[in-house]
Amino acid sequence: MVETAPTDDRPTGPTTPVVEAHVDPLQRSARDTSTVPTVLADWITAHEDNSRGRPGLRIDAGIDANGMSSETIMVDANWADGRAPADERWVMRMAPRPEDIPVFDTYRLDHQYKTMRTAAQATGLPIPRVRWLEPTGSVLGSPFFLMDRVEGLVPPDVMPYTFGDNWLFDASPEQQRALQDSSIELVARLHAIPDAPGTFGYLREGRPAGDSDLRSQLAWLSQWYRSSAAAIGSSPLVDHALRWLDENFPTEAAAGESVLTWGDARIGNVIYQDFMPAAILDWEMATIGPRELDVSWMIFAHQVFQELCGLAGLPGMPEFLREDDVRATYRELTGVELGDLRWFSVFAGVVWCCVFMRAGARRVHFGEIPRPADVDAELFYHRTLLERLLTEGP
Repeated sequence: MVETAPTDDRPTGPTTPVVEAHVDPLQRSARDTSTVPTVLADWITAHEDNSRGRPGLRIDAGIDANGMSSETIMVDANWADGRAPADERWVMRMAPRPEDIPVFDTYRLDHQYKTMRTAAQATGLPIPRVRWLEPTGSVLGSPFFLMDRVEGLVPPDVMPYTFGDNWLFDASPEQQRALQDSSIELVARLHAIPDAPGTFGYLREGRPAGDSDLRSQLAWLSQWYRSSAAAIGSSPLVDHALRWLDENFPTEAAAGESVLTWGDARIGNVIYQDFMPAAILDWEMATIGPRELDVSWMIFAHQVFQELCGLAGLPGMPEFLREDDVRATYRELTGVELGDLRWFSVFAGVVWCCVFMRAGARRVHFGEIPRPADVDAELFYHRTLLERLLTEGP
């Protein structure tokens, strides 16, 4: 997920959220990472499958400040293979510590690891190869896994790509459409994995009970909001939105079948090469549920950035990821006509609220901002978009 924040010297008000880049990255953790390279090298060397393949392993590691959820550490490894020095580049995803105000209540890195590996095998999609999993936390204090690092470009979150002066905004309409269509294809191919409930049923573990996967998802969201509110304060907007979601819950036919959903299906979680996907990232929110969850999420994420452009008096990218175009492309790829996306867009809006609440609580925890007096006005940069969704006609 994206994290944005106003600087201290720019006035902001309830109707004027401001997105600013930070020279210094927002603090995610108080973890001491100075021992990571040595400990990680020893652990990999001692691993049964690697002791012969990577003699003399040495590691350099650096924190990537772009992550919102799991801690991300870039790992450069080199060793002598008996003939000449060799090297590899990995990414380590580590579960955050509870005292650092994590975004989610629980982290199942073993689920992420298994889902990435299984989905890659089932689809042939460019999901980074996962290497090793340490699920116990006994080595570095938190569970982690390593995956191959992939080079390429990612649409920026800060400043948002819709604000201009970046590779995607400056691309031709044909290049932008190629990126859009290929990103929708990623989602369509994930949704086509057969028997997703049977193959990925473990993703239901820890979710509240419900008479359907979508009802369980809504119960999880309500639970997540309550724990987020406990850390930063309640939100009248989210309270209203959750009531609306319950009162307007889709019928079984409208919700559709359960598929594997990526969960965080947005272009900011894809590495591109020549406007084509080279790596699909961020699987913390993967679950089993209706395909509309992913499609609406991709559209809504762009709408948030487009909304910010309007508030800033910028044109943005109004022709990009339009709902009609996305629906048509998805239908062409899958033969499936998606249901009404309004309910799922409101759901996405509440998820974004919870993420912003946790990010806000973390910033308060690390002394970066005072505790907000009005959560809705001070933390939700997409507030006007969600309010509009809730008040528009049937």
